[in-house]
Amino acid sequence: MKPALGTLYLIPITLGEDNVHQVLPEHVINLAKNITHFVVESEKTARHFLSHIKTVKPVRELAMHLLNEHTDNKDLPALLVPLLTGHNVGLMSDAGCPAVADPGAKLVQLAHKKGIRVVPLVGPSSILLSLMASGLNGQQFAFLGYLPVDKSQRNLKLKEIEKRSLSHKETQLFIETPYRNQAMLEAILQTCQANTQLCIACDVSLSSEMIATKSIAAWRAAAPIDLHKRPCMFLMLA
Repeated sequence: MKPALGTLYLIPITLGEDNVHQVLPEHVINLAKNITHFVVESEKTARHFLSHIKTVKPVRELAMHLLNEHTDNKDLPALLVPLLTGHNVGLMSDAGCPAVADPGAKLVQLAHKKGIRVVPLVGPSSILLSLMASGLNGQQFAFLGYLPVDKSQRNLKLKEIEKRSLSHKETQLFIETPYRNQAMLEAILQTCQANTQLCIACDVSLSSEMIATKSIAAWRAAAPIDLHKRPCMFLMLA
């Protein structure tokens, strides 16, 4: 008789500080403490988080497998083996919620194909928290991930998404590599229309959190802000 299938738990982690008890419900922490098999985007980040919540089994004895942007699709089935033999598995991103703007989505898709139960757990998502706090349209929105790095292509993309936002009355959300945040902000202020609304959500859920929404004209007139190497979400509504 085959063992019952395990459950794939999607375990959120903090967005950059050890403020676990501020951003995660106790039942999520307690569940994560008892899991012994993990699929993680970053082993270093995962071990730090699991050490902080004090897992029942010593962290060094936990089974941990990597799933990141370099993982080949042909290697995904091996990550499901513990689930197929009856073990619960925790899937973790390197920040926030797994499988949202995260390579873990590929494993979740395969788990569904194999009939494995998938359980999402409550925790911080910079995308949703930023949208909630922005005051922009939360009924219609699109997350675009990263915009092009090339300056001319990035500016064309900004005009394109501003036009889409205006025609669909849709909030556009996007991110940038933290060391390019300042260049992104300058591009937005130079490229977009004065009455377009821009929310900058920086260090979301951290002690240094800064979330503000203003028109492009108001941002141009405001004192400069330092976004360098700080995780940011940009939200636009034309």
